[in-house]
Amino acid sequence: MTRKPLKGQHHVSAITANAKENYRFYTEILGMRLVKKSINQDDPSVYHLFYADERGNPGTDLTFFEIPHAGQTYPGTNSITATSLRVPNDAALDYWKTRFAEYGVEYEEITKHSGRATLSFRDFEGQRLVLVSDQHDIGVKGGKAWEGSPVPVEHAIYGLGPVTLTVSRPELTEKVLTSIMGFRETRQYAPLEEGQKPVRVFETGEGGSGAEIHLEERRDLDRERPGRGSVHHVAFRVEDEEDMRKWVEYIKETGIPNSGFVERYYFRSLYFREPNGILFELATDGPGFEGDESFETLGERLSLPPYFEDQRAEIEAKLKPLDTKQ
Repeated sequence: MTRKPLKGQHHVSAITANAKENYRFYTEILGMRLVKKSINQDDPSVYHLFYADERGNPGTDLTFFEIPHAGQTYPGTNSITATSLRVPNDAALDYWKTRFAEYGVEYEEITKHSGRATLSFRDFEGQRLVLVSDQHDIGVKGGKAWEGSPVPVEHAIYGLGPVTLTVSRPELTEKVLTSIMGFRETRQYAPLEEGQKPVRVFETGEGGSGAEIHLEERRDLDRERPGRGSVHHVAFRVEDEEDMRKWVEYIKETGIPNSGFVERYYFRSLYFREPNGILFELATDGPGFEGDESFETLGERLSLPPYFEDQRAEIEAKLKPLDTKQ
């Protein structure tokens, strides 16, 4: 069965211990839209929050599982060590630098990596994030900034950029990326720390910022111990359910342990780990987030997949409101 190439990043899912403060940071400071307020389908007593562009277009979602008692993260190797968020141009980074200073956000100076201007920063739990300028980007298109954002549209975040994987045995991750997932290595750039090997860039589909994995080798670090402020997994875009079922069969044939086909209601998924232990997901572009809410009211009410609706009263009773207007 012929499979279509993966199209790029679909979403990145991370961990927060404080859903209310997480909501404040990503909507009020970063200006992303909460397009879906749902539950962790594996633990319906806690939130799963989806922040994105105006409607949660594929390739724009940064999602968070709430784990209230999550401990601190001890950074290390064999983990996702940076998530990039796309902004329109270099001038937007100057806006964000000023905004971060105003809100007391921890950030670094604007620098260039792999030919792009970037601004690294952290959220209130130490989540490692990077704003990346699309000024010179040619490749998979980003989403569309939300006009209701407190951030002006001309500076707003509108998609996911490169995701950095830090691993101890890069040759194993490379094999999965290229031989199984269809990525291609396109270039290298200097590492952030002296004495380390160059960071290698892999692309899929149309390439560009929204379809890149950056692979960093670190054999000198302990394995990361994840907690609040860490990344749980990265997901990659599959065209539709028909193509997803082909990927499910293919991954099964490779012998890689995997989840099989998983119904997530807003998309269909497949999960597996690459040899260094990082969790990958494949996810379909649709159906999307407007099956149970209108565009105008996305994220305003608790959305439950149909198979959880009979538990709504019990679930809502356990969840704390995200803001005082709820």
